[in-house]
Amino acid sequence: DPIIHDVCLQKLPVTFCMDRAGLSPNDGPTHHGLFDISFLRCLPNAIVMSPKDEDELQDMLKTSIQSKLPCFIRYPRGTGTGVKLKDSPEVIAIGNAEELNSGSDISIWALGNFVETATELAERISINLGLSVSVVNARFVKPLDDELLHVHAQKHKMIVTLEDGMLKGGFGSSILESINDAAISTPIYRFGWPDEFIEHGDSTDFLRKKHKLDTDSIFRSLEKTLKTQVETVL
Repeated sequence: DPIIHDVCLQKLPVTFCMDRAGLSPNDGPTHHGLFDISFLRCLPNAIVMSPKDEDELQDMLKTSIQSKLPCFIRYPRGTGTGVKLKDSPEVIAIGNAEELNSGSDISIWALGNFVETATELAERISINLGLSVSVVNARFVKPLDDELLHVHAQKHKMIVTLEDGMLKGGFGSSILESINDAAISTPIYRFGWPDEFIEHGDSTDFLRKKHKLDTDSIFRSLEKTLKTQVETVL
């Protein structure tokens, strides 16, 4: 009720800073922030975003304040990446994704802290399979950068999505919906957390590896599919 009735329905300029978004290993199944994307992205007037690092988090805070809209900023528990912070945060155009690397074969769309994984994955695919990979920092779950997404879906032979949230109804689902609505037939491969309560773990790395969401596991999962499609992709 507070989110829907008191904020989104009235389109009030309220910013929700959601720490522990995604996996929170030491807190266990009651405190993993894996479910928010699924229920927030269906709310009218809501802006949902997730920064790739602490510098972009500053930008999103400034963006949310200036937007005068209901904004939800999700970021994980723990320390930042150590990236250098700008002297003055910048406003990001609402709904604009960031293309970090331009390729021609596969496009990886990652959200939040999975952007780093996407960059590592792209390098592994390029070195081991010889394919050209684009990497996109989605930034926004809602509104999605449909324009850039559709260009990538038409340009590439495959889209891969990575997210620190539940697969069902999550970021990858929004990618699927957008591409389907545009009648584009590019295959989509989604990676995120399964339809179950994730257990306690000593570290994020431990749980990601256990649930096959670390870089090595995602690469191996894609490798079989990619190898069978190399001739088509090239």
